[in-house]
Amino acid sequence: MKKSYIDIHCHPSLKPYGKSFKYTPTKQNNLNAGRKNSIWHYSPPNFIERQFNKLLTLTKFTQTDLTALAKADCNIVVISLYPFEKHFLKDKMLGVKFIPDLLVNLAAGVSQKRIDNLRNHNSYFQDLNDEYNFYKQLNNFAQVIDGITFTYRLVSNYTDISTNITTSTNNRKIISLVPTIEGAHAFETGLHKDKDTADETTVLKHIDTVKNWEHKPFFITLAHHFYNEICGHARSISIGLIKDNQNRGLNKDITPLGFKVIDKLLDDSDNKRILIDIKHMSTASRKTYYHLLETTYANQNIPIIVSHGAANGRRSIVEWDVSDSKFSKHFRQDDINIYDSEILRIAKSKGIFGLQLDERRIASRKAIASSRIYWPSKKRRYKNKSNLIWRQIRHIAELLDKNGLFCWETVAIGSDFDGIVNPIKGLWTAENLEDIKPYLIKKAEEYLNAYQSNLQPQNQISATEIIDRVLFINANEFLKTNFK
Repeated sequence: MKKSYIDIHCHPSLKPYGKSFKYTPTKQNNLNAGRKNSIWHYSPPNFIERQFNKLLTLTKFTQTDLTALAKADCNIVVISLYPFEKHFLKDKMLGVKFIPDLLVNLAAGVSQKRIDNLRNHNSYFQDLNDEYNFYKQLNNFAQVIDGITFTYRLVSNYTDISTNITTSTNNRKIISLVPTIEGAHAFETGLHKDKDTADETTVLKHIDTVKNWEHKPFFITLAHHFYNEICGHARSISIGLIKDNQNRGLNKDITPLGFKVIDKLLDDSDNKRILIDIKHMSTASRKTYYHLLETTYANQNIPIIVSHGAANGRRSIVEWDVSDSKFSKHFRQDDINIYDSEILRIAKSKGIFGLQLDERRIASRKAIASSRIYWPSKKRRYKNKSNLIWRQIRHIAELLDKNGLFCWETVAIGSDFDGIVNPIKGLWTAENLEDIKPYLIKKAEEYLNAYQSNLQPQNQISATEIIDRVLFINANEFLKTNFK
């Protein structure tokens, strides 16, 4: 199997599913890749769209449409189903209703019809099922790209992935899609911004329903942008006109309903456990979740997952203002990012940490500014931008090495592509991971030449293997071990 790359968190359907509301019937995944409501619709950024992104940080183009993934030669992709949260919208802003609609549509690249649907629907669980069905509509349907026949298949375990890999040929290739969910509001919580509306019986019933899907989700991101009555969330929105909608539940702990949801998700009866992704959880709820793993689930070897995140370079949730790394000044020190003590927990649990390819998360403003180029130079851009990624890899590796662990097996790619991100400039879509790979290998080579003797013997591996692990091997091994 060719080692392309595995993305453990992206949203291939967010834009085409959003566009599908413009057509009749709605929510249809079109096999014609020329239509914007097709998951195969290929729309890489043109010059104007790239400049638009640089100026306004908005990503209107597609990044992980299935055609882009095929061109990138990806054969395993972890997709995220996301019932779009209603609280991105307000009734009015500055006295005008269309302003929030415009902001959300510009940021997400969906359609006004989808925005209207968000305002009017009253069921996140129905929205979740509709997006899942959107994928199922073209499951195993053929699409010819550059003379090669591709299909995608939703998978239920790693055995399915292995079968798809062994049956793929040079002329007929299968992309395995591993389903996950972003946000436990999907089970019908957090519908009202200002009051609790969740019904415990309904929520737990919906979890049972999802556990019995033909393609059960591998993991779920428990929190997301807004309060979901299950646990508190971290600050993730900086846009002033929407930011206030995040205030309720911000930094709150796990709720009584949340404990029951976690117990239901982690129940491994009939091999139907759904793992938990800690991204977006508040520091209070993360601390409580770690305590649960150390007590209630102490003997169950549950891996800790960060599907799309970044290190903040700070020591711990408690010692949030202390840094042991010279790299902390290059990182965003927000508490949505992950502390060093948490990274150690992830590694010791044999978990996985997906690096989010979003400039707003992976680097400080100063680091981003120093990585900019002001004249066209692909080589210079990739050289500079690879620094933003390599610093994260190096920081995590040195932390784990210092604590006696194999330091290159924890980090993977969790791009969050198509998930309302501001991509690292030059890494516009899935296709650009191959472009930046040699620059990452060069960074690893330079590091090993200077510091390899400081690493423990087990961690003195080649630069190529380090980057292959980040791009492919670590995610593949994690899936092989845990996706059953």
